[in-house]
Amino acid sequence: MKTSGFLAATSSVRIVLVPVIMALIVADDTDLGTLAVLAAVLFALAALTDFIDGYLARRWNVTTTLGSFLDTTADKLLVTGVLVALVAVERASPWIVTVIVGRELAIMGLRGVIAADGAVMKPSIWGKLKTNVQFFAILLAILRPDVLIAGAYLDEWAMVAAAVITIGSAIDYIASFASALREPPAEEDPAADADDGSDATVGPAGARLAAQPTLHGN
Repeated sequence: MKTSGFLAATSSVRIVLVPVIMALIVADDTDLGTLAVLAAVLFALAALTDFIDGYLARRWNVTTTLGSFLDTTADKLLVTGVLVALVAVERASPWIVTVIVGRELAIMGLRGVIAADGAVMKPSIWGKLKTNVQFFAILLAILRPDVLIAGAYLDEWAMVAAAVITIGSAIDYIASFASALREPPAEEDPAADADDGSDATVGPAGARLAAQPTLHGN
């Protein structure tokens, strides 16, 4: 399908841009010159494709397993990769980056548990807000405008806000799906195992894969 192919292509572009943006930030170091501006422009374009993906996926009602995988991978790589580069040039706190990356790992694990039970973790308002604030904070950190508030740069305050909202979104997701973490693992049906193996691929697992949406703002 052409529409799903287009969405997969835009997600792939984000993945390709990650090392380019990281290299520009590291090469610029503390100069905050042309390379930093170029890195900021590319990051803004990459973030824009994420919003475009989400809008078009909803408008076209396109849902594919590949699209979900590429979109989620691209988002996480873009945020974590650029944050690592910013830590390398001392424009981001390693403590805040640990909070943000740790949250992403925790929610990825939670999503796996939910998917194993045949459920889908839908984006929440907290998740969407988290994504927007993270993108904004990272963009400011790349450029680091010479604006000081109470002895700290504007981008540093933005990063603190991003960390707080990131923690809030994690609490929201964990609270919403806490019951899934307390449930014992589902037991296999012996009768199903006795069936012919040719039917095994067309079952709940296949249905779960087909039901996975293109996720934005988790």
